[in-house]
Amino acid sequence: MKLEDEILQKKFKHDWQKLAINLGYTYNWISYKNHENFKNIDITPQQFNVLRILRGQHPKPCNLKLIKERMLDRVSDASRIVDKLKTKGFLQRHECSDDRRNVDLLITDKGLELLKSLDYIDDEFKNIFKELSVAEIKTLNELLDKIRG
Repeated sequence: MKLEDEILQKKFKHDWQKLAINLGYTYNWISYKNHENFKNIDITPQQFNVLRILRGQHPKPCNLKLIKERMLDRVSDASRIVDKLKTKGFLQRHECSDDRRNVDLLITDKGLELLKSLDYIDDEFKNIFKELSVAEIKTLNELLDKIRG
């Protein structure tokens, strides 16, 4: 559906304004769809993101700095998210043997099992973008990368 129909606005100042509004609207639309996946699960999308980062590092541990660098939502409080995931038994914290000021984080078997049960979420994203061809998806990814410089 066209943006104009979604937000009931017929005219924009210029195409740049429409693009900015369209990107923001689409981001919120996708975020809402994504939050629907977590309604009946005891983790948030941000916690899911951290667990996926840890799974990508597995079996190697990683530290909080790496998690902060890789998080999709950089304004999230990574330390608080890690603490909650530890409380739920999805990750372990160990003092780093190389640097005692640093903490190694490692996903647990319970965390890996949870992520495996949530692998269907990737299919949900395929469904969101089902109207786009593979070529259009590649082009859109390139354009979004280009916007961010």
